[in-house]
Amino acid sequence: MKKISTILTFLLSANLFSAVEILDRVAVIVDDGLIMESQIKQSLSDIIQRYDQQNIPKPPPETLKDQVIERLVIEELQLQMANRAGVRISDTELNEAVTRIATNNNMQLQEFITFIEDDGASYEELREQIKREMIIQRIQRGRVGSEVDITEKEFDAYLATDESLNALEPELLVKQILVKELSLAEKVISRINAGEDFSQLATELSISSNSQNGGLMNWRKAEEMPKLFSDAINFKEVGYVTDPLESGAGFHILKLEDKRGDFVQYQNQWSARHILLIPSTIRSEEETENELNDIRQRIIDGEDFGALADEFSEDPGSAKKGGELDWLGKGVLAPEFEQTMLETEIGTLSDVFQTQFGFHFLEVLGARNHDMTRDLIEDRAYQMLYSRKYDEELENTLRSMRAEAFVEIKDLD
Repeated sequence: MKKISTILTFLLSANLFSAVEILDRVAVIVDDGLIMESQIKQSLSDIIQRYDQQNIPKPPPETLKDQVIERLVIEELQLQMANRAGVRISDTELNEAVTRIATNNNMQLQEFITFIEDDGASYEELREQIKREMIIQRIQRGRVGSEVDITEKEFDAYLATDESLNALEPELLVKQILVKELSLAEKVISRINAGEDFSQLATELSISSNSQNGGLMNWRKAEEMPKLFSDAINFKEVGYVTDPLESGAGFHILKLEDKRGDFVQYQNQWSARHILLIPSTIRSEEETENELNDIRQRIIDGEDFGALADEFSEDPGSAKKGGELDWLGKGVLAPEFEQTMLETEIGTLSDVFQTQFGFHFLEVLGARNHDMTRDLIEDRAYQMLYSRKYDEELENTLRSMRAEAFVEIKDLD
């Protein structure tokens, strides 16, 4: 009886072990990590479902399986690298990421969780997948981002490509006056500078076909204009009037009337200078404020603002520039500084005021409505070029990682 019991125990153990093996098996060894058969099956199921939902023809089953395994291998290698580098995603970061996904789908977080679970998926598994993707993105930025280098020559060349021009450059609305003689063109320029209306002068003097329309030309991008025109008018601010431009037809005077496009934007900006003193353990707030009021009075009495800023201001960024700040729009400076700047008339000194940085007084040097179009275009162009080079560098990095890794794919059939 004891012998039979031992045999039964062995058989039950063997069957249990067999059941575990069937449930999940090691499918791929990747350096120090493993990819399980269940991961491959789940990934295959997910990608087949996406093919079916989008009504896209699927690759042959073996090809699809090989693609899934390669993707999981690359993912595992990156997770291992992140682990060695100590990359971590906090619960707060993960919660914020999940909340953003819910918001992007026009749902509150609890609605999103309910939607996921009603669809038969696991919210906890989704969180883990999002966490893995965040870890991979972080290690990619650290490993690849530092390798991307864009030279000024490369950037300028990209800005000149058809791709960049078509995607980014605004359309321009231009008026022209065409006359035969240079002397007449110079007289026209003088009349414009004296305040006469460009359109009326075009109607009166221009010999171009659009003279009766005030010299107005159709909306066009600079690249679509004659090179003579585009070189003279592109990148200029609205209202700009060219010098006489000579062509075979005579002398052209152009005025940039307007711009339109995704990146056309104007910003109110102010130029100011200030002197900052910072309270310390040896100079109380009251003493600091009194000292700054004395400096302010010296300027009122005729001493040079720039010289006193250079001598006394404790703002390292502006002191050596006579206290001058760059042209700045709203939302950049400390709220108290901005409010004082907006309330101070150009060319006058403000009273002494306090911000989180210390005590200041300022003088507004000028105000303008600045055309931000070129700045925004260059920012967007840089992002596009960086993204392209980043993708290329990432592909090279992943290919190198895969080539150097130990990968053993098990035959489970």
